[in-house]
Amino acid sequence: MFETTHFGIEVEFTGITKKQAAEAVAKVIDGTVSFYGHCQVTAPDGRVWKVVYDSSVRGFRRSGTRKIAVSNEAYQCELVSPILTYQRDIDMVQAIIRKLRKEGAFASDTAGIHVHLDGAPHTPRSIRNFVNIIASKNDLLYKALQIKGARQTYCKKMDEYLVKRMNTVKPTTFEQIAEIWYAGYENERRSDHYHGSRYHFLNLHSFFNRTHTVELRGFNSELHAGKVRSYIVLALALNNQALSQRNASSRKVQEENEKFAMRTYLNRIGFIGDEFKSCREHLCQHLDGNGAWRFGKVNGRSVRTIRTEECNNA
Repeated sequence: MFETTHFGIEVEFTGITKKQAAEAVAKVIDGTVSFYGHCQVTAPDGRVWKVVYDSSVRGFRRSGTRKIAVSNEAYQCELVSPILTYQRDIDMVQAIIRKLRKEGAFASDTAGIHVHLDGAPHTPRSIRNFVNIIASKNDLLYKALQIKGARQTYCKKMDEYLVKRMNTVKPTTFEQIAEIWYAGYENERRSDHYHGSRYHFLNLHSFFNRTHTVELRGFNSELHAGKVRSYIVLALALNNQALSQRNASSRKVQEENEKFAMRTYLNRIGFIGDEFKSCREHLCQHLDGNGAWRFGKVNGRSVRTIRTEECNNA
């Protein structure tokens, strides 16, 4: 399914310096550290991990059990991975996250995680699917992922006008999609890396420029290996749904039981079996409702059954 899809991940954090972070990564992958204005670690297979400066991260250092704010760029860190696949590299990614945490790294309230997905397999149809999928799940995803207010400037919900325009025009070429995506940003150059359109949960600016990737930005930064894994799997599964589904609707479904809605949706897009049990738990833990029963239970009995019996006896 999505186990061999190419992706990359960016993890923002603070608490340790870029140099300390690079040395921690090197210990995990048996790599060699070098410095080119940023810190990079070259693995034995030639792939390069980078630890770079990120201005959006609030810097802190540890002093005993205290976290002290610092205006030192060395503590404003972002880990940038090479091209990865779930099948080959997920254990390594988790080991790196655990090592960074052990060395004292942690996420500040403005830090995020971004997952870049290979854009090569995408077609105009699948890109429009992706827009609709994210739009239809906006509210559920934002609550499930607990996207912090301080970060919503950097990962806005899908723009309603953009979604409506996409489904009215039904673009059949990438250029048509780009025209819709960049509408309203006429005062900015499309070639700018920090283009204003990029700051959405789903970022297509990266698809049309440089990396040719579809970026998902809607994840708070975490140095919890299991949660990072669940974010990667969610990104890969959403991408796979966009690619494999013939059509996708932007309509938001009424969800009276959030936890049940999320659990059944995750099962539908591939979170099946024991391998993804912890991922399902991480992605459902902040939602209201009952994951096993759509209408909940009272004294061990389905609410729907009780309501049906009450109607029949009325």
